[in-house]
Amino acid sequence: MTHATKLAAGAAFPAITVPRLGGGEIAPAAAGGWRLLVVYRGKHCPLCKPYLGTLDKLLEEFEAAGVSVAAISADPEEKAAADHAEFGWRFPIGYGLTIPQMQALGLYISNPRSAQETDRPFAEPGLFLVNPAGAVQLIDISNAPFARPDLAGIARGAKRIQELNYPIRGTLV
Repeated sequence: MTHATKLAAGAAFPAITVPRLGGGEIAPAAAGGWRLLVVYRGKHCPLCKPYLGTLDKLLEEFEAAGVSVAAISADPEEKAAADHAEFGWRFPIGYGLTIPQMQALGLYISNPRSAQETDRPFAEPGLFLVNPAGAVQLIDISNAPFARPDLAGIARGAKRIQELNYPIRGTLV
């Protein structure tokens, strides 16, 4: 069994682009400044909604730390739009993440358990804090919806990294 190569800490963030709800696109590698990208499983995931709700509640903390926030999934536009309409998240939502893009990010990819769950392969959770140079400063990739980083800790950490000019960790090969 083979797995996609994992994205290394300190690597340049891959040049992926996904459509953004409401128009335009989300292109984390092209954006400047500090940015946080959260990859979520999609509309079918009952654990994603509260996690993204927590992210929304912490949006001001991330903004105060100078970090822009976005979330993306493999969902088609209509599913992403339905979740956005129901939950009202204030950060940009991207949709249509492809399998090659998931692989470029080093994400775990799952097939649906049934047609009732969803109709396409989807990414398991991932979180990336990208620094102004476009390098992956923090990375967290999970193979299941039950293991995700504490978002309040990520917000505090992003601020601390900037205050201390803290280096990218985990780069020894």
